Amino acid sequence: IVPYMGPRPPIGIHRYVFVAFRQQNPMVVMMAPQARHNFSTRAFAAQYGLGLPVAAVYFNAQKEPANKKR
Repeated sequence: IVPYMGPRPPIGIHRYVFVAFRQQNPMVVMMAPQARHNFSTRAFAAQYGLGLPVAAVYFNAQKEPANKKR
């Protein structure tokens, strides 16, 4: 329902999480989240009756400060 957007942390380390749910019923029209920051997977799953996740994976991404050229 939303396109994939690769990690682009502003600075420091950020955690990105992918959660998979087993589809219980035919797909219904879902509304895309208004924003991706502070997204609640638990609330989204409850709203659409997704049940518990069957798999999850996360990774950390870090943006290093730019090196100053001399």
